[in-house]
Amino acid sequence: MALYPYTLQPVALNLTEAEFQQAQYELFTNASPSFGLKSISTKEWIIIAIVVALAIAGLVFLTGYSTIIFWLMLASVVIYLLVRTLGFKWYVKKEFEKQVAAQEMPDEMRQMKLGVQKHGLVMAMPVNQPDLMQNPQMRGMQMRAGSTQQAVIPWTAVKSWDETDDYIFMMFEMKGQQGSQIIPKRLKAQKFPIDTVRKHLQEVIPNRGLDTQSLQPPAQ
Repeated sequence: MALYPYTLQPVALNLTEAEFQQAQYELFTNASPSFGLKSISTKEWIIIAIVVALAIAGLVFLTGYSTIIFWLMLASVVIYLLVRTLGFKWYVKKEFEKQVAAQEMPDEMRQMKLGVQKHGLVMAMPVNQPDLMQNPQMRGMQMRAGSTQQAVIPWTAVKSWDETDDYIFMMFEMKGQQGSQIIPKRLKAQKFPIDTVRKHLQEVIPNRGLDTQSLQPPAQ
């Protein structure tokens, strides 16, 4: 058996709307900065330490109503840490959910099949797709007729890629047309060679991370 197998026939993608949104959220979480305590800079920790030290000193050496300000200082540190971590994370997640709610999964992804060959990723669609060629993602490709229409994304056309626990993401450009593809890792159960996809992607783009700027049209 070959170390990196290829597909004999394209495998049905069967991507659902829920998976489409989950894939985008995983990618967002993977690419977004950390909002935990580790994300706080050294300068911020120094300022926090100074405030806490002054507050504790005030509570130790003073009594009565004079200590209120020092309790407020400690409370402000706790509130700042909560806002800086959990608060930012909650806000960014809500903003992301609003953006995803306004997007719809492309219809062609519901019936698409994917295959893996040495020269590229095969995308197959049923022939009864009259609007297929109107899709910007497919317009720059040469479709091969048959019971299905097939297009190949050469590995060399990939501009960037990334992966999460459940998905592999590709961004590519062919003949001036830009596109992206989501590959669920669950396809491995259908003998879809995820490891082979990763191998070829690493050969053309050693460093993971989607670079959306590389797919932007040049400024006029």
